[in-house]
Amino acid sequence: MNNLFINGEWLDASDKKTYDLINPATEEIIAPISFATAKDAQAAIDVAHEAFKTWSKTTTYTRAEILKKAASYLRENITEIAKDMVNESGKPFAEAKGEWAVAANLFEWYAEEGKRAYGKTIPANRLDKRSITIWQPMGVIGIITAWNFPAYNPARAWAAALAAGCTIVVKPSENTPLSAFHIVKALQQAGLPNGVVNLLVGDAVAIGDEMLSNPKLKKISFTGSTRVGKILMDGASRTHTKLSLELGGNAPVLIFDDVDVDAIAKATSVARFRNNGQVCIAPQRFYVHKNIYHQFAGLVTKYVSQLKVGAGFEEGVNVGPLITKRQKENVVDLLGKTKSENAEILTGGNTPSHLQKGYFLQPAVVANLKQSSVLAHYEIFGPVLPLFSFDDLDDAIEKANDTEYGLAAYLFTNNLKTSIHASERLEFGMIGINEWAPHGTESPFGGWKQSGQGHESGSEGLYEYMEKKLISIGGL
Repeated sequence: MNNLFINGEWLDASDKKTYDLINPATEEIIAPISFATAKDAQAAIDVAHEAFKTWSKTTTYTRAEILKKAASYLRENITEIAKDMVNESGKPFAEAKGEWAVAANLFEWYAEEGKRAYGKTIPANRLDKRSITIWQPMGVIGIITAWNFPAYNPARAWAAALAAGCTIVVKPSENTPLSAFHIVKALQQAGLPNGVVNLLVGDAVAIGDEMLSNPKLKKISFTGSTRVGKILMDGASRTHTKLSLELGGNAPVLIFDDVDVDAIAKATSVARFRNNGQVCIAPQRFYVHKNIYHQFAGLVTKYVSQLKVGAGFEEGVNVGPLITKRQKENVVDLLGKTKSENAEILTGGNTPSHLQKGYFLQPAVVANLKQSSVLAHYEIFGPVLPLFSFDDLDDAIEKANDTEYGLAAYLFTNNLKTSIHASERLEFGMIGINEWAPHGTESPFGGWKQSGQGHESGSEGLYEYMEKKLISIGGL
């Protein structure tokens, strides 16, 4: 099952090329994986284009039954498929199981939401005229997803597109393809017709170029870096390919001085290091009111230093390895730059002595940071918790909004007025007030500024893969 999936068959790449999938906890080879080319991408798009002619004409109820069966398959096999996620991503086993549960929920939710793609009747300005709008599936969709959530990222896009009546050509990350293979198998077992889903792991540039240039493919949904998102936007301007982009983040956290400092510090130590900080909406820049800054810094340092780092299957592990050697080097380099800024690393930032093999890094807390620091403006995507201070609400908002990103922001206060004023002034697509999860299967997920365009999840996610059509009848 470590091959490409095109037209209902697991195939080798057209040139037989493979690459080695590496376990980030052990640096050992998991398996050879077929490495697709532009030729394979073209073949997959051709197949999806043909399959769309029939899949788009199935009823939403037929599509729903298949998606719900796929959800059931994922739930029934969650323990086994979670093991593959741990091996390829390094995340703790409990996190992997939790992610698969959400992926199954997404397929079930969109199975039902597809039945509610309602149009409307528009009162006409003439008695002899009737106007209605309907929603119809867009066509073949290219879906490119990132490695940090190898089941959740694909599930929310695949499920919505399939529920809408589209066919898909999908490219999961080459770092975490096994999870995507399992989703394909779930859909296959559920009775999805051949050609409706086609999977490619391979040359990102070649596959992306084929998706952009092939007129049979109507849209690309991309989850990944802002840098690559800009490349896709440049390409789409030439071909008029539609885009949905879920890009980078640099989420601020505003902690006011009326909170339970110990409780927030303890919760912070968990929330910041979920998936090793490799989360696009990860709370990243911690702005703490000056009155409680030193107290919070001491407490959060205590809790972070107690986190257990290790392989995902090890009992009690909180933090696994980073995804690649390069990712670890990037984080270490950032920490090095903070030292030159005279920041203070209160704990962590080193490779644990007993974990020299694998891409492990002890979670770090960094204090005495200025707003000009690299940690204030760079998406860290790793186990580093930067601490800043603020004087008042205006100061906090100004510092929080001082970023090109606009995905998520968080604030903790017991003052209702503060929470309302802050949430309305923060320039981000999602705001969490006294919580770390301002998102959900049923809620729109999307960012402002350079964090993307369009939405995933919720009913908004369904309409990303549909076209609105006006039907006007005259002469009545």
